[in-house]
Amino acid sequence: MCDYSLQHVASRPAAAGQRLVTTRFPTSMTRGFTEVGDPAVVICLLPGTEIAFEREVKAVPNFPLMPKRRIGDRVARFRQVALDKPTAHHDALEFANGEIVLLTRLVEGQIAIVLQLPHGAVRATAAEPGATRSQGAPAAAPRERDAVFLRGHAFIQRPE
Repeated sequence: MCDYSLQHVASRPAAAGQRLVTTRFPTSMTRGFTEVGDPAVVICLLPGTEIAFEREVKAVPNFPLMPKRRIGDRVARFRQVALDKPTAHHDALEFANGEIVLLTRLVEGQIAIVLQLPHGAVRATAAEPGATRSQGAPAAAPRERDAVFLRGHAFIQRPE
């Protein structure tokens, strides 16, 4: 999903094996993910998507004069929080150590890879240049070549 404040920015769903970077968007105060090398398009994660950061994750401190917070973990699962509050940020990561961090609190420039999508998710197909698939639009059925191999493990997204 993408936070409400990013709904006016071009977006597409995440795909297994995709490299993401934490980014602040010029038209918003919100941080989120873009694909490495394509900063103009927001990458939206489905709840349950698992990602792994290249390095220990850092978050913006709660108080401006404090140092950046170190999360102490690199693997996280995307989830949404505070859904009963329509104007709050909802997009968050739950780390293996149990800590939940809003995406908008992540320090910019951190690289992560999408390890796997939730069961039943379909891999995003390459869109025509300048085109993106809108949220909720049906995705194309996966093909055998859509399998992603990471460290010897195949991640294949199957429709329900």
